[in-house]
Amino acid sequence: MDIKSLDFKKVNGLMPAIIQDFESQKVLMLGYMDEKALKKTLDEEKVTFFSRTKNRLWTKGETSSNYLWVKDILVDCDKDTLLVKVCPEGEVCHKGFDTCFEEENSTDFSLIQLQSIIKDRKNNPSEKSYTTSLFKKGINKVAQKVGEEAVELVIEAKDDNKDLFLNEAADLMYHYLVLLQAKEVDLEEVLEILKGRHKK
Repeated sequence: MDIKSLDFKKVNGLMPAIIQDFESQKVLMLGYMDEKALKKTLDEEKVTFFSRTKNRLWTKGETSSNYLWVKDILVDCDKDTLLVKVCPEGEVCHKGFDTCFEEENSTDFSLIQLQSIIKDRKNNPSEKSYTTSLFKKGINKVAQKVGEEAVELVIEAKDDNKDLFLNEAADLMYHYLVLLQAKEVDLEEVLEILKGRHKK
């Protein structure tokens, strides 16, 4: 991000920063950033505001350890407002609420969330992680596992055991997402293809 391209003069040096949960997309709070706060946020990958009451830079969580870990930052069309997508660590509001608007911030488990976990296992390998072990074995092994799980799902589809069928379906979906990440492709890209086909 080019900080110099932002219009801080228009907002008297303090740019509104809307904080949004990366996974649930729930708005968590609103804060303000000057250029130094934004630079610190980008450098440390956790949200720092300029506190109007303290009159200084203030990293969210500096006393509570409830940090806001940055996933993405978007700039609006007028270059004078920020949308900061984060993964919150603990409660966001100092009054103990999930958000500063006293809303519950819960996310149902989704394929996008699973994809994020798989990405993390790829980028931050762990010896105890099965996902990491798949990436280490290479693309051929990952593709082979997808094929094996697909065959197992077809076999279970011919029987009447719903529990076994669902488990094989879950195995195939998981290994399919691993394969996408091994090919450096996001599920959203596949969904775009399906979306395009739906319009035809």
